[in-house]
Amino acid sequence: MTKHQAPTPRSDAADVSEAGGVRSVQRAMDILSLLTDARPVVSIREIVDETGLAKTTVIRLVQTLEQVGLLWATAKGYTAGPGLWRWAHLARRAWELPPETQQLMRELAARQRETVNLYVARDIYRVCVAQQESPQPLRHVVQVGDELPMWAGASSKVLLRDASPALLTRVALSSPYGESHVDTLREWVDGVLKTGYATSAGEREPGLSAVAVPVTGRSVAVVAALSLSGPTIRFTDDRIADFIDDLKRVAARMSERGFDHPLASPA
Repeated sequence: MTKHQAPTPRSDAADVSEAGGVRSVQRAMDILSLLTDARPVVSIREIVDETGLAKTTVIRLVQTLEQVGLLWATAKGYTAGPGLWRWAHLARRAWELPPETQQLMRELAARQRETVNLYVARDIYRVCVAQQESPQPLRHVVQVGDELPMWAGASSKVLLRDASPALLTRVALSSPYGESHVDTLREWVDGVLKTGYATSAGEREPGLSAVAVPVTGRSVAVVAALSLSGPTIRFTDDRIADFIDDLKRVAARMSERGFDHPLASPA
């Protein structure tokens, strides 16, 4: 959608009929998601333009969010409210990895000089739950909490190792390739089962490569994927072999110490 193609406002009546349902909650979350580091304040006009909601609906939702402390009115618009502090504190305690695990990731990033990510599966998506950035100027970085598709990428292949046929089909249907992508997903899963790792090169983003290995739980089920990612030009065969060995050593230590995370599958 371009700036010149504003969405058609939804009727206020339709919103009222959904006021007690999931749709109104989703709309409120859509408003909150407009706030970013680059845009810490958002106006009513911006909310209307970007959500496509009627102005009266936006005003009602914003007033409710302000009343519960999730938004705060300023002279320039609305910003994150103080009520989010409590949620942020709870989220940090729940999401933050043990210091030992964080140290292992820091040391891995320092040795290999590429970005280290830890992903867990969430339905047909993978969620980045921890990261240590590469010390190099040219590097690959995602944000902690970002959801990425599972139909491509080294970490996705690892996380799908124990996936059911039904889940593989759903992941394939979410891809640009449709249901025919199931065969490719099965080949990737077989590869991880045989080798214990997965690689990718330009599958989701041109010029980006990654290597990933599984972090397992007590039942040896995959609970997370540990990866190194960066520009494809630096991922030579020799480097990839070194990445795999180092990743496997670190993942084994994580698995031995135990990996506990709210989004990790029960193991």
